[in-house]
Amino acid sequence: MKKLLVSLLVMAATLSVNAQDIYMGGTFNLWRNSDANKTNFTVAPEVGYNLNKQWAVGVTFSYAHDYFEKIKRNSVAIAPYARFSYYENKIVRLFIDGGLGFSTSRIKDADKAVNGYEIGFKPGIALKLNKNFSLIAKCGFVGFRDDYATGEDGLGISLRSEDLSFGFHYEF
Repeated sequence: MKKLLVSLLVMAATLSVNAQDIYMGGTFNLWRNSDANKTNFTVAPEVGYNLNKQWAVGVTFSYAHDYFEKIKRNSVAIAPYARFSYYENKIVRLFIDGGLGFSTSRIKDADKAVNGYEIGFKPGIALKLNKNFSLIAKCGFVGFRDDYATGEDGLGISLRSEDLSFGFHYEF
């Protein structure tokens, strides 16, 4: 974990040399279903680089904790992506992230970790509050997942509330 944090710090410092096109931010999810005694907590910092007005590349790192009855699962994931912004006015920008993700999950008291991946698209919206600060919302997933950190496998479209995330970006 220390190596990951140091690597992120070095990467951020390196990127800040040419910082006019860099953005940093992330998302936070908290979901509680008391009927099913299920809780999910996710933190996902993100860093990216704007190639031009329509295209950006970035990577999201995430940590998730799931609790379902007496089962506790911790997951970490890394998900590089390419972002295409297809509509923008002064305040609103609509985009779609296309990428892949790799995860590893461990259930408490289990012998081994489960590794998984996803490949697909995530639609989103950015609300520009000022020159540097934007609020971000992403909802849904279109693609394929196999033992990915979310726990859902298969191919298709998912527009569940569990796929809704809110966050922010700060452009340097």
